[in-house]
This record gives sequence, structure tokens and C-alpha cells, in this order.
Amino acid sequence: MAETAHLIFCISYYTTLVAMVMAFMRFLVGPTSPDRVVALDTMTIVGIVLIVFVSLRANRIIYLDVALVYGLLSFLGVVAVARYLEGGL
Repeated sequence: MAETAHLIFCISYYTTLVAMVMAFMRFLVGPTSPDRVVALDTMTIVGIVLIVFVSLRANRIIYLDVALVYGLLSFLGVVAVARYLEGGL
């Protein structure tokens, strides 16, 4: 049973890394600013998932607090950039 859980963990971890690379490529190639903002938001969400994976692997609950704070700051940053792009800031 533990081997199956480890295999599932590894598959999901590497799938998340591939998602991070794809979002980074979109960030670099994105033709417009909103595309880059969405790619950056995707990278922060994937980063939060990676922090949670590290928390699970290290058996440390404190990393979940870090992921929560990172998510809140990411949300505020995306809202601020969206307001700026809209012209309302």
C-alpha cells in the first residue's frame, strides 16, 4: 500500500512540475499582458501545490501556513494588476 501511495505522490509531483514549466513558457510567450498575468497566477497556484507537496513529504504542518499566506498575497497581487490593466488604479 505504501508503494502505491509513493507512486501516486511521485506522478502528481512530476505532473505539477510539468504544469509549472508550461505556465512559465506561457508567461514568456504570452502576446498580451493579461495572458502573462494569467500565466503568473497559474504559476503561483502551482507553487502553492508544490509547497503542499513539500509539507506532506517533510511531515511539517508549518509549510501549509506558508502556502496559505502565499495564496493570499498572490490573490491580492493579481487583483491589483487586473485593476491596473483595467485602468482603475
